[in-house]
Amino acid sequence: MSSLVGSPISRVDGPAKVTGRATYAAEFHPDGLTYAAIVESSISAGSISHIDSTLAERAPGVLMVLTFLNAPKLPYGPYKQRPAVEPVSGEALRVLQDAEIKFSGQPIGVVVAQTQTQAEYAASLVRVRYVPAKSLTHFDSDRSVPTSEAAAKKGRGPEARQGGDADEAFHQAAVKIDAHYVQPREHHNAMEPHATVAEWKDGQLTIWDKTQWVDNVREEMVRIFGISADSVRVINPFVGGAFGSSLRTWPHVTLAVMASRQVGRPVRLELTRRQLYYSTGFRPHTEQRVALGAQHEGHLQAHIQEAIGQTSTYEEFAEATLDAPAVTYACENRRTSYRLVPMNTNTPCPMRGPGHATGLFAQEVAMDELAALLKLDPIQLRLRNFAERSPKKDLPWSSNALQDCYRIGAERFGWERRTPEPRSMRAGRQLVGLGMATAVNTAPRYPASASATLLADGTVVVRSATSDMGPGTYTAMTQVAADTLGLPLPRVRFELGDSTFPKAEEHGGSTTTASIGPAVREACVALLAKISNMLGLSALFAPDLQDKIKLAGFSQIEAHSDSKPGEEKNRYAMYSFGAIFAEVHVDPDFGTVRVTRISGAYDAGRIVNPKLARSQCIGGMIGGLGMALLEGAEWDTRLGRVANANLAEYLVPVCADIGELDVVFVPGEDKLLSPLGVKGLAELGLCGVAPAIANAVWHATGVRVRELPITPDKLIVYL
Repeated sequence: MSSLVGSPISRVDGPAKVTGRATYAAEFHPDGLTYAAIVESSISAGSISHIDSTLAERAPGVLMVLTFLNAPKLPYGPYKQRPAVEPVSGEALRVLQDAEIKFSGQPIGVVVAQTQTQAEYAASLVRVRYVPAKSLTHFDSDRSVPTSEAAAKKGRGPEARQGGDADEAFHQAAVKIDAHYVQPREHHNAMEPHATVAEWKDGQLTIWDKTQWVDNVREEMVRIFGISADSVRVINPFVGGAFGSSLRTWPHVTLAVMASRQVGRPVRLELTRRQLYYSTGFRPHTEQRVALGAQHEGHLQAHIQEAIGQTSTYEEFAEATLDAPAVTYACENRRTSYRLVPMNTNTPCPMRGPGHATGLFAQEVAMDELAALLKLDPIQLRLRNFAERSPKKDLPWSSNALQDCYRIGAERFGWERRTPEPRSMRAGRQLVGLGMATAVNTAPRYPASASATLLADGTVVVRSATSDMGPGTYTAMTQVAADTLGLPLPRVRFELGDSTFPKAEEHGGSTTTASIGPAVREACVALLAKISNMLGLSALFAPDLQDKIKLAGFSQIEAHSDSKPGEEKNRYAMYSFGAIFAEVHVDPDFGTVRVTRISGAYDAGRIVNPKLARSQCIGGMIGGLGMALLEGAEWDTRLGRVANANLAEYLVPVCADIGELDVVFVPGEDKLLSPLGVKGLAELGLCGVAPAIANAVWHATGVRVRELPITPDKLIVYL
């Protein structure tokens, strides 16, 4: 049998999704289900002086209205260990526990009714008076503060230095650029809104929740409600897109669980599109300064990158904005600085390529600017500063094929036809530009567990409490299991999304295949060994397998495995790499930008499923196009609210915006990172796309736009 790992197999869960048989969180319907709606704060800071729910309680179908006046006081116990998906410090919103208002849109009440319409109508009847306080709704860099010691322990400290005095080296450099870059606040806008169905029954709590980490939801409910882990089960077999927004357990989950316990019936709480902008996180507004100094031949002498990000007043969200700048290029003198501006807003959260995409935008546009000053090809500048070892900790790479990405990507894209001068290429009246950028993202591996069970009918069920928000976990893990067992795909079923399954860490950060894959393989190896001992079989292809199982008196045979990284994680720098190329056409009369082509060459180790991997990369390209040209929250500083909190005015790419997308994977594997040889890919797909497009726009127009998104008004005045 040829290897299933590496084959472009279609999604095993595809038929269930396209026929509507896949069940998402809001679609579970326990008996007696009721419906909830949130009452939100209309001010950004202060306290509630009076709240009147009388009219809401009298409305048709209403079963209960909960506010801080009558909601149960919850323990909100301390963390045994703060989950990796939580902000590095601060305290999560304690929902309905007091009268304090921390941000506009904060949940201040929940209505439970017989129907969704009744609940939403009743929620509109709750009357609230406030005592406003001074609110911090402006992103004011003068108010920025250094990140905390807790952030520093996660590698996100206020300052880091490599080599000598970067500022002095910059001052002495022969050629230099010093510029300011702005990444606006962005929101996820996944197809599936966040939703939770909660049911208490006979002392047991069952939660169906849109989450990327069922175990974390369970642990959070244990901590918040002071109940035992054995009494909580969290289920989530399908996720309709998340990309970081479902890593945390947001306040609406607590509200649903609280409401269900108080009303004595199951409760469904689904956020509206508008509420997604306040009740879950977002990519934070970030402003950066990049100063690069180089010798005339292009070798970097100084790299200074200073970032100021947005966070809430009650939690410290510090992301890896400066990780990519610390590792991408060789430079003898480097200084990075990271500060935060606390604001009266809900807390940001990871969003595809968190931190890395933001840091790379500033860095890669700055590198393009430096290449122009040096009159060097942008690829040549990057090759001359290729890092043979990771500069951050002076460690060898577990693998690094970035130079091959540049070469192969340039050949496929046709980079050689690029003329160096801006405004030198045209297609009819359209200005044509070609741009490129480096993509870099961490490639971690987490501990994971899995089980493999041979059933009496000869099929094998493999389980792990991981998730699948779209990258193809179901399919990739089925391939790994079937390949290990020597079985055809139809005889293997992979199950996930249940906290009763073997433990797994978060489904995020491009960690799943590298983490769950080895656990699945080891569980299958253990199952084969157990079957051999118990049934005397060396393979599962015996024609009388079912008879042998029955004769042996077994209804099933199960094996379990735990897998985790070893010391290699401390001895090597583990990253995935890529080179992104973009072609744009710009209308000189209107300043409109059309991305006609994007091409990416990726170093992601062994590719388990090329079809699904390509899908991840083109999805990242589309997200990067949105980041470059369309996306951005319009923040109302008077109200502390997102003015375009809807899919009509918050612009995202649609099919008509997309040109040709080309993906190639550089051959290789990384056995140091993972026994499967794989490296993280999904986050990498978005990294580098926005700066490649921004650099292409400069090449087409001669206009350097350093604030995203690149909208016509930022170009037309110069054209």
